[in-house]
Amino acid sequence: MGRDWDERAGVLAAEAYATGEPNAWFDRLYGEGVAGRISMPWDRDAPHPLLSDWAEGLQEGGLRGDGLRALVVGCGLGADAEYLATLGFATTAFDLSPNAVATARSRHPESVVDYRVADLLSPPAEWAATFDLVVEIFTIQAMPDPPRSQAIPSITGFVAPGGTLFAVAFRADGDVDYTNGPPFALSAATVRSLAGDRLVVESIESPRPGLWRAVLRAPSER
Repeated sequence: MGRDWDERAGVLAAEAYATGEPNAWFDRLYGEGVAGRISMPWDRDAPHPLLSDWAEGLQEGGLRGDGLRALVVGCGLGADAEYLATLGFATTAFDLSPNAVATARSRHPESVVDYRVADLLSPPAEWAATFDLVVEIFTIQAMPDPPRSQAIPSITGFVAPGGTLFAVAFRADGDVDYTNGPPFALSAATVRSLAGDRLVVESIESPRPGLWRAVLRAPSER
């Protein structure tokens, strides 16, 4: 079936937007994948290459998470979360879709990752400023605006003092976000807005055509 889910995502998203539930299509899409009506959405076993390349390219032997906590936003089927767990992070991963979370758990029955169903627009209060590494890949660019601008501060708020936010999104070549989607390619300004008033942008680059990779840091508390 290939990427038949990609076309179906557009149909379900349009229906969700029309009913005033712009994020409802995620679980519907995964549900159709679970039922076998389409191929499974965003189905991969390996971490996103822009994440693994960054992690392995850091100095002093690459990224290590021993004694640190990580959070994966919009975790889907869990490939990025499982990767961070292998690096030693105590990893929490969440998705709005119960179908996605159930599938992630069933695919990784021995996993140490804490998979949760949670809403980025109303996340658990105990996650605020808690995680040493927050990974956001292709989540905010799957949302129209609104609610994208409401979701961004939640992501920023997860980062603990001294922590890092790592993000990947489709790149808009101009100064404004694309209005047709999903996905909605994002401008550099929108990616930069992930900093909010807490984080500092370390880098925003485009190591692959059509993609942003951003790394932001939270200053340590004195």
